[in-house]
Amino acid sequence: MSDARAMLDTYPQGRNGFDSDLLAECIEACFDCAQACTACADACLAEDMVAELRKCIRTDLDCADICDTTGRILSRHTGYDSNLTRAVLEACRAACTACGDECSQHASMHEHCRVCADACRRCQRACEALLASLD
Repeated sequence: MSDARAMLDTYPQGRNGFDSDLLAECIEACFDCAQACTACADACLAEDMVAELRKCIRTDLDCADICDTTGRILSRHTGYDSNLTRAVLEACRAACTACGDECSQHASMHEHCRVCADACRRCQRACEALLASLD
C-alpha cells in the first residue's frame, strides 16, 4: 500500500465522493511526475545542446510545479471545493499533455526526456480518470 493510500485510509471523515483507488493513484502520479519533470529539466541543463532545450526545460518546470500543487491539493479533504479540484485537475492534465508532447520530441536523443514523457502520460491519464469519476 502506498503512503498516499495509507493516509487516505486514516482520514477521519469521508473523502468527498472520490474513488479511493483513483484518488491515491492520481496523487502518486502527480508527485512522481513532478519529480521526473524536475529531474528532466536539470538533465536538460547538463546537455551540451542546452539552448535547443529551453522550451523543454520551461515546460518541465511548469509541469513539475502544477503536478506538485495538484498532488498537495488532492491530499487535502477538509473544506473541499469541487470547482477548485476540477480546475486544478484540468490544469494538471493540460500541463502533462504539453510536457509529454515536448519531451517526446527529444526522447530519441535524450533518455531523460523519454522517462519524463512517460511520467507525464501516466499523470495525464490519472487526472483524466479522476475527472471522469467526478462527473
